[in-house]
Amino acid sequence: MDLSINSDDRVVWRLAQENQIILLTANRSMKEKDSLEQVIREENTLASLPVITIGNADQLLNNSEYRGQCIESLIEIVLDIDIGITQKRSPNPLKKAGLIHSPKSFKNQGL
Repeated sequence: MDLSINSDDRVVWRLAQENQIILLTANRSMKEKDSLEQVIREENTLASLPVITIGNADQLLNNSEYRGQCIESLIEIVLDIDIGITQKRSPNPLKKAGLIHSPKSFKNQGL
């Protein structure tokens, strides 16, 4: 992928959506017209993959318990997304049996 280090959030978000990449960030400010939060508000659809926001980047780096909680949450989110994508592509017999629940809304995922 050709992405400049100076790319604004709108370019990064669109590239991620086009390539089915989940964004992981510690910054979702709404300071500019192309800030990530503004882009999500303007361009997010039901088909969009989520942007996962780390609530406290310092804690992630310095607190192993917090880091473990983030990892667990991230795994749950990714598994929910995978289940949702699989269910869109083909019927899932486990869902009919009540063993798998529909994924959560992916609009505002945070760790």
